[in-house]
Amino acid sequence: MISFIEQVLQELLSRNTNISETTFILPSKRAGASLVNRLSKLSSKPMFAPRVLSIEDFSEEIAGLKSIDNITALFEFYSAYLACTPKEQSEGFETFSAWAQTLLYDFNEIDRYLIDYKSFFGYLGDIQEMNHWYLQEERTPLMENYLLFWNKIPEYYEALQQQLEKKQLAYQGMVYRRASEKISEYAGKLTGPFVFIGFNALNTAEQNILQFLLEAGKAEVFWDIDEVFLKDEQHDVSLFLRNYLKTWPYFRDNKPQLVSRSYSEAKNIRMIGVPKNIGQAKYVGELLSKLSPEALKETAVVLGDESLLLPVLNSLPPNVDEVNITMGFALQNAPIAFLFEHLLKVHSLQGDGTHYYKDLMLVLSHPLVQQVTGGFSRRLLETIRKENLVYIKEADLFKAVPDEFKPLFKACFGDWKNDPQIALQNLQELIMLFKNRLDHDRDKITLEFLYQLHLLLNQINNLVSEYPYINSVKILFSVYKDFLSSKTVDFRGKPFSGLQLMGMLESRVLDFKNVILTSVNEGVLPAGKSSNSFIPFDLKCAYKLPTYKEKDAVYTYHFYHLLQRASQVHLLYNTESDGLNAGEKSRFLLQLEMEAQKNHHIENFSISPVVPPVASQLKTIHKSAGVIEKLKARAAEGFSPSALTTYIRNPLDFYRQYVLEIREREEVEETVAYNTLGTVVHDTLETFYRELLGEDVSVEKLENALEKSNAEIEKQFREHYTKAPLNSGQNLLIFEVARRYVRNFLRSEIDLLKQGNSLKILKIEEKLKVQIPIEELDFPVFLKGTVDRVDEFNGRMRIIDYKTGKVEQNKVEVVDWDEISLDYDKYSKPFQILTYALMMHVDSALPQDLEAGIISFKNLKVGFLQFCKKDKKGYGAKKDTNITSETLDEFKIQLKNLILEICDPEVPFVEKEIKQNSW
Repeated sequence: MISFIEQVLQELLSRNTNISETTFILPSKRAGASLVNRLSKLSSKPMFAPRVLSIEDFSEEIAGLKSIDNITALFEFYSAYLACTPKEQSEGFETFSAWAQTLLYDFNEIDRYLIDYKSFFGYLGDIQEMNHWYLQEERTPLMENYLLFWNKIPEYYEALQQQLEKKQLAYQGMVYRRASEKISEYAGKLTGPFVFIGFNALNTAEQNILQFLLEAGKAEVFWDIDEVFLKDEQHDVSLFLRNYLKTWPYFRDNKPQLVSRSYSEAKNIRMIGVPKNIGQAKYVGELLSKLSPEALKETAVVLGDESLLLPVLNSLPPNVDEVNITMGFALQNAPIAFLFEHLLKVHSLQGDGTHYYKDLMLVLSHPLVQQVTGGFSRRLLETIRKENLVYIKEADLFKAVPDEFKPLFKACFGDWKNDPQIALQNLQELIMLFKNRLDHDRDKITLEFLYQLHLLLNQINNLVSEYPYINSVKILFSVYKDFLSSKTVDFRGKPFSGLQLMGMLESRVLDFKNVILTSVNEGVLPAGKSSNSFIPFDLKCAYKLPTYKEKDAVYTYHFYHLLQRASQVHLLYNTESDGLNAGEKSRFLLQLEMEAQKNHHIENFSISPVVPPVASQLKTIHKSAGVIEKLKARAAEGFSPSALTTYIRNPLDFYRQYVLEIREREEVEETVAYNTLGTVVHDTLETFYRELLGEDVSVEKLENALEKSNAEIEKQFREHYTKAPLNSGQNLLIFEVARRYVRNFLRSEIDLLKQGNSLKILKIEEKLKVQIPIEELDFPVFLKGTVDRVDEFNGRMRIIDYKTGKVEQNKVEVVDWDEISLDYDKYSKPFQILTYALMMHVDSALPQDLEAGIISFKNLKVGFLQFCKKDKKGYGAKKDTNITSETLDEFKIQLKNLILEICDPEVPFVEKEIKQNSW
């Protein structure tokens, strides 16, 4: 395969052209480097290297202006805007930048296409006025200001041009306009010829420059086009070139040179649907693993979606020894860039010296912070979780930090005073702190990221010094994001050896025998319709500005150019519909199938990953000697009712929680959790009823408690929920729920007393621990637990368990004793009640007419839900609410059997399938 650049050079050398005196103009610097490399191989004698320029550099040379980036152009535009806008009408920079960037894009377009801005903006103003016609005779102030904006655009344009001209600066479109205006003067000074290679979509300014040089006989142009597309009047590949051949005077007497016939040659084209972007990256690695070292040198992997760079690099097979990456790695994807972005975002929201825990945790959990602070940041994270610190004061934070890490934490969380200079100083200090603590041999990539960020911050610092408009951290944050989005970290390598890995634009004018192109999906190739412009579609058409039609034609050209001289082509697309346009095959693939040449062999297939079915197998844990020792220790400490019901629900959960002692990781409770709500309600009632312990409860005493309830509930929330605010959001709602639970309960107790009932509190939150003799075991077994309340109601003892959830009467009934230790959903509540009753009976004999049950705060209207035994005769069966010694004996049998099963070495812990609604 002979590449297009090689064909051009051979043509020029065959004419004995003085290459050293020739200036080559190409679409990109990568193409220019390739030209010099090919020239060195083709030349048979020594020569001076020719000048090689990109079209942007060439335009700057003609115009005599220095091109500036978009951010600098924005600040210059703001200066021009202030100069021609009355002070009382001018907007702040933050508001200005929201619309000015779009307007700058439009300025750029009308300059690149040499539009008469006065008539153009006049039409635009008239269109806006027509779009907002109204029946009122008088315009509203809002309408006046809106139309004034459109009428002032020409003034903004002129002011910006004049200001930049004075400084010999220009944005890209302005460079092209000035270059087009000065080409005659520039051409008069030329001595050597110019050769333009591989261009396709030229703006009007570029067309004027090229036409002038061609007609003056000072330039040649070589279009990289194939005969198949040139003859097809409907094909978008030749859309631009057909227009040039028809309208340029030069082509009335001259035909295009070196028209290719390569596309008709035999090609193997495979269209492969692969699920997910990662799947594409893995498949690229699989394709490369099958290539020989020689084939790899003639292969290009072109990424339609450049975010696939890292996945593809991580998927390269061992046979790829060398790889040249033409595209850069986006700096915004570096972990350290995210840390800086987060810090700027936090400090852009002016606070009161208090930090939100999520902001702290994002910094403390950052890999680089953890690396340079050792284990300290992890310990601090655990402290925040354990103490439930939702808001942390700056002073308290710095007290907890050792002296060696104070500079790091002050740079991150100190007071930046909303000053961009201080913010930049702190970020630069962070870079130096990280640099000095990193291993320079092991952390080379991180150090490179730090260096690039250092350069970026220096660039921003120069802007801050020059322009007074960056006067807050919020604006600095916006500027940082804009710079970061365009900053890349270039890879260093040998540009012409090994596998070539590049983006779509880097492939211009380059040819490869083997091509692997990824992400050939709608919305990627082509990119689809997107409008970042104030200019309506009809006006663009009237003034021949590019629309989505022309942009699609640019993508079409790049796509077919990759295929033009290739012989093996793999076109990969994502089949998964995860987002907008994802999963839809590109129209290019459909077009390719329809117009396939007779020499092309096209395959079209999808890869469906084979995922082996995972058998849903319940786990079984056999009891080792160590597990038995743990169980003995647990029995000596005491089995609680919740531990025993956990075993009933799922033995594997019991094993994890009470044998391995694995607990759920504590997290910061930003919104009050349900267990915290229960604790608050329990402790509030304990406070009130403990004062009444051992005495008859009166209406007056409960009404006194009712008056104090709000303050006590708030106090309990502060104790159990630290400093989280309770005056807004979900926390306020949950606080109100707790308040209503307590107040409604106290009112229900008052109503009972007013009806003539008597009430005496015997025990409140009574902690119990009793031994249960089990002859089959050679070690002691204890039960432990805390009884919420024991009272005497109308002379009859009651054991009461509070539940903040909703409980119905049927959940405290027992029909079949054999199921009480088996069915968690049906019998967990009676099991707990009877365990408390048994412990109290063992501790001191209970009366025969004992009652036990639950008070459900979500079901207060039914009052005390009594435990009862119910026979199996069905509806209307007799119920017995007394807990007698016979009742406890029946329960004790089931309890012993359960404990024997738990402690039996031969019975493993077998996982149960949990019903979704069981909790």
